[in-house]
Amino acid sequence: MDPTALSVEHDGLRIGALDWGGDGPPLLLLHPNGFCAGLFDPIAQRLRGEYRPIGVDLRGHGASDAPATREACGFTHAAADVLAVLEALGVDEVVALGESLGGAATILLDELAPGIVRGALLCEAIAIPRAGTGPGGPSLAGSGENHMAAAARRRRTVWPDRTTVLESYGSRPPLNVLEPDALAAYVRWGFRDRPDGTVELACPPEVEAWYFEGGGTDDDGGPRAFAHLAAMHAPITIVCADGTDLPAGMFAAQAEVSGAPLVEVHGSHFFLQEDSERAIALVREHLSW
Repeated sequence: MDPTALSVEHDGLRIGALDWGGDGPPLLLLHPNGFCAGLFDPIAQRLRGEYRPIGVDLRGHGASDAPATREACGFTHAAADVLAVLEALGVDEVVALGESLGGAATILLDELAPGIVRGALLCEAIAIPRAGTGPGGPSLAGSGENHMAAAARRRRTVWPDRTTVLESYGSRPPLNVLEPDALAAYVRWGFRDRPDGTVELACPPEVEAWYFEGGGTDDDGGPRAFAHLAAMHAPITIVCADGTDLPAGMFAAQAEVSGAPLVEVHGSHFFLQEDSERAIALVREHLSW
């Protein structure tokens, strides 16, 4: 059964979300930069008997409106949108699965609303020390061109149809490692239909680039998320992949400053979507109510 789509007005933007329903504790699902809440559909469908999965499209992604400036793509702004969705749903406590950008938003949700997060699984969260203050900082926050932002700006935005997108994305890195159901879920919810019958990326490349550029350097980016780790109000588990393309030592630094366990799994930055069974097992093990 498909999740229920909803939207909430916050900070002048329409913020989209998906609610899979269920009678269990609310499980907040926050996605990586450039993706959308629907990416989690294969996981959410199989957990709805134990949890109530709720995914939020971070501003500029999925069904959410795009901000007009880079400053409006701050991580705390994204976390505040999540809080607005939860308040609209009458949800005052969650366990959270935050992936990449979504991991940083999870951390900052805890800062904005102490007590709302009862437990968090942070999967390669973009929470980094300021440049020069510890491992994981300099290679994301250094001077020069941000190669991830540059790659985002080169992304093709308009495609003939979703079938063509699936064939292209599924045949080349980095998304060819995703399970077919996960890739199909992203293409379903991460693209919008155009009047002429074509489809376009729901997350504009410029917005994706802004998140990448601010994530390593801005006061409202990864350094702010890292600064709050030691003050988290809930138990957390940090998970990273042995084949990550993010800086060596970044996740060990997170574990050290927070006192949280660090779990390493096989795979890439998108390890959750590479193996849904393993992702579900991680949720069940680390996000009990």
